[in-house]
Amino acid sequence: MTPVLEAVKLGKRYGRHHALTDIDLTIPPGRVIGLVGPNGAGKSTLLQLACGLITPSSGTIRVLGATPAASPAHLAKVGFVAQDTPIYADLSVADHLRMGARLNPGWDAALAHRRLARIDLDPRQKAGRLSGGQRAQLALTIAAAKRPELLIFDEPAAALDPLARHAFLDHLLESVTELGAAAILSSHALPDVERVCDHLIVLAGSRVQLAGDVPRLLADHVRVTARRSNLLTLPTAAHVITRTDTTERESTAIVRADRALLADGPWTTADVGLEELALAYLGRADGSGTRPSPSLRPGALPSTVAEDRR
Repeated sequence: MTPVLEAVKLGKRYGRHHALTDIDLTIPPGRVIGLVGPNGAGKSTLLQLACGLITPSSGTIRVLGATPAASPAHLAKVGFVAQDTPIYADLSVADHLRMGARLNPGWDAALAHRRLARIDLDPRQKAGRLSGGQRAQLALTIAAAKRPELLIFDEPAAALDPLARHAFLDHLLESVTELGAAAILSSHALPDVERVCDHLIVLAGSRVQLAGDVPRLLADHVRVTARRSNLLTLPTAAHVITRTDTTERESTAIVRADRALLADGPWTTADVGLEELALAYLGRADGSGTRPSPSLRPGALPSTVAEDRR
């Protein structure tokens, strides 16, 4: 089956700054993909490459089997919702739908009106008077009514309150299910990714740190707790991703290994959650050797000083 996205040695450079470096990815169809990483990791750059808004500096990227934005027909296969959920403040909700119908030959008016009714959005209301949650819902409606094969979301819920974020994610999943589409969701909020995504990409330092279907990734990793000296006796095939010293004598490590290798030993093991796994790889990427602190914002990723290049 044709991958949703396939990148080979993909790179993007802005002057001397490398936003993406040697990205190799193959994403199977039918997935809801969570793209996570700190500011400056290159998430928005990757999504803009996937939409055809910018072109690579090196390597190749194919989306749904073709070069991004290679033709009007290919453009119609991809729906994009940017972080600021762009709308035209002076146009009504109905005006936005009429514009969407003119610009998209596969426009599904029934789907659009059904979604508006579902979220109780008045078609006569000016878009500039909508709440943040309503603007996000309108942008999602327009993207879904194209009936795309791939929906791409760049931090669409970043500015939403928890209730609006919860509603948006519910409607995102409903749209993906109704369309039978794949989706890529870039987000700083790991609980959001954990809730809706079944495929994970961890991007940091312009490179992919981890990628794969979530159940497989979780099965391949384990939390090991032991005396510091005992961690040195782990099997050589057990790859320590990060280590955290929990007490003066005891340490906890996130390890990638066949669990059978860890069945016996002077340690205890436990399952790893998606948030813990993502933070472990981010901690390794930033060179600290320990997991980044999630205390910067509950459920959110730490940020680097540099802002994500767009």
